Amino acid sequence: MDEAPLPAIRSLPSWLLGRAAARGRALVADALAAEGLKMWHYVVLSAVRDLAPVAQADLGRAVSLDPKDVVGILNDLQSAGLVDRTPDPRDRRKNAVTLTGEGGLLLARCEEAARGANDRLLAPLSAAERDQFMGLLIRISGTDG
Repeated sequence: MDEAPLPAIRSLPSWLLGRAAARGRALVADALAAEGLKMWHYVVLSAVRDLAPVAQADLGRAVSLDPKDVVGILNDLQSAGLVDRTPDPRDRRKNAVTLTGEGGLLLARCEEAARGANDRLLAPLSAAERDQFMGLLIRISGTDG
């Protein structure tokens, strides 16, 4: 007799990774919400900090977001005083995006909140297990860390 579908599915690494990822995203989203920020807003703020000054189109490519979505998120972030968009000195047809001081402060708080959420996610693991787990995730995710 065949194994019941649920145990078979639950034994798949891809299913378990998906469940862990969903739990991690929920923990981080809740932590960011406490700071008044949504996940994609956090991702874009972080990318702006790392790439600034960055053209909107380059920003969208860096975070794999549709240009219309990038514009909407940047509109939200600019309205909140977290980013500035000014004409790019290298190409006046483009906007260069940078963090404001307030954006940098919020990003720092959100990074701390995200680290705390990830600590809660990985709480069942020892420090050595966390290091091993991160190494394994990097290897199977196709990223270089």
